[in-house]
Amino acid sequence: MDLSLSDLGDGLSSESQSEEETCPDKELVAAIMKRRAPPPLITTAVWERYYFANCEIKIKESTEFYGAVVWPSALVLCHFLETNQDKYNLADKNLIEIGAGTGLVSIVTSILGARVLSTDMPEVLGNLRYNLTQNTRDRCRHEPVVKELTWGVDLEENFPRSSTHFHYIMAADVVYSHPFLEELLATFDHLCEDNTVIFWTMRFRFDKENKFVDRFQTLFDLELIYDLPSMKIKLYKAMRRRKVGTETNRVE
Repeated sequence: MDLSLSDLGDGLSSESQSEEETCPDKELVAAIMKRRAPPPLITTAVWERYYFANCEIKIKESTEFYGAVVWPSALVLCHFLETNQDKYNLADKNLIEIGAGTGLVSIVTSILGARVLSTDMPEVLGNLRYNLTQNTRDRCRHEPVVKELTWGVDLEENFPRSSTHFHYIMAADVVYSHPFLEELLATFDHLCEDNTVIFWTMRFRFDKENKFVDRFQTLFDLELIYDLPSMKIKLYKAMRRRKVGTETNRVE
């Protein structure tokens, strides 16, 4: 799938205005997609190049697993984190990424100074570990850690609440056509403390996945940070929902 922006041409001013109205996120999307550079035409591996935090990041992909490909939602999240360091300083913060996939978000947050725990299903951990090692060596104050996390399975045993404390939870494109949405919600619930901040990017596809947002808001207060209609992606910030009796805001 070609992720580059379409050429706009030199149409009449009225046409240009119409395009601006139908694509209000054009400038932001262009800035995000500039962080991705095509690999050389001749290569023996499937990989992509990205530029974040003043570093070139080379990601090895695999076509065998859904989670071993960099999806646009990860670029949106990385761009936001890098350009909002003054508001969300990740230095020395405990951070977990769920559904880390190829590891781009874990790599960028590690370079930005966080103590990163990068998690995913067993079948993608080898590629995930490879990408983190290749892209964070001698670049980070804290070496990222890779760990298996199957949503909803043995959460207390593997991530005991008494000793597991995260300032941030990152999730990029973890909601799609899979049968584990309730397990995903349980995982968010288990890992999130009262002061934990969740950053979650989601591409809206089908009603089943979209309804997850409603389920999510039964447990968490949700704030819309980015709405990128041309990419069908939204970036949310979430925190554990306030106690009964306090005002909450629902996000569409």
